[in-house]
Amino acid sequence: MAEHPSALKRHRQSEKRRLRNQAVRTQLKHLVRTVRTAIAARDGAQAADALSRATRALDKAVTKGVLHRNTAARKIARLSHAVHELGGNRAPQPAA
Repeated sequence: MAEHPSALKRHRQSEKRRLRNQAVRTQLKHLVRTVRTAIAARDGAQAADALSRATRALDKAVTKGVLHRNTAARKIARLSHAVHELGGNRAPQPAA
């Protein structure tokens, strides 16, 4: 392992960040799984509620640098599409 003080400090910092990012990613997986479970159970209200929590957490992970913005956007888009297909959280259609 490195012996230079700055290298030791960088190692400490990267280890701290790795553990923090790992915790955030695990939490995100649980939130996404909750949405998918609600979709599988065909529960639109619960799916919409879980989707809003997951969306907020994914966006927050992007601002913290845990996820790339396109990765979060892709996950949000796919979950939103599945929830809207289910009929939960449907936006009103404009009059034709």
